[in-house]
Amino acid sequence: MAIDVSKTLRQALTRLETEGRRIDRQIAAIESALALDGAGVSTRAGRKRDRKGMSPAARKAVGRRMKAYWAKRKAKGGKKGK
Repeated sequence: MAIDVSKTLRQALTRLETEGRRIDRQIAAIESALALDGAGVSTRAGRKRDRKGMSPAARKAVGRRMKAYWAKRKAKGGKKGK
């Protein structure tokens, strides 16, 4: 007795073609979004934070504080690694 699988294969092919069209639409949407991002449209991921730089005096003061901090920690002899 021969088994007719052509109907099942046609149904599977139809489902796969439908899914392929859906995936093509998603790819197009992503490519469009990437093209907009590259065209200068600001996105949240592409923004830089607006920070003011430190003056040389402020940087020197932070350096002194950190040097004292680490000297104190080293002298204290904190926990050792596992």
